[in-house]
Amino acid sequence: MAWEDAGEEARRLRWRCRRGMKELELLLGAFLERGHAELDEAGRAAFVRLLEHPDPVLAGWLLGESVPMDGEIARVVRAIRAAAAARAGS
Repeated sequence: MAWEDAGEEARRLRWRCRRGMKELELLLGAFLERGHAELDEAGRAAFVRLLEHPDPVLAGWLLGESVPMDGEIARVVRAIRAAAAARAGS
């Protein structure tokens, strides 16, 4: 099943990726569309937990200014940053 067809869960996550900081919204939304499906179950759960944090915390993580204490969230942050770098390089 394609991510676009995942239904209610996809809509819920897409809504939660909407942020006050446009840069975060772009990073999270792009990862949701192109990288989220590659995460295992623990990674998907960590992505949901990541979205519970406020924008300043997420910005610090995604811009490399700080590292999450939760190892699974840290793994997802690395995946988001790697996906963004790959898109920027293409």
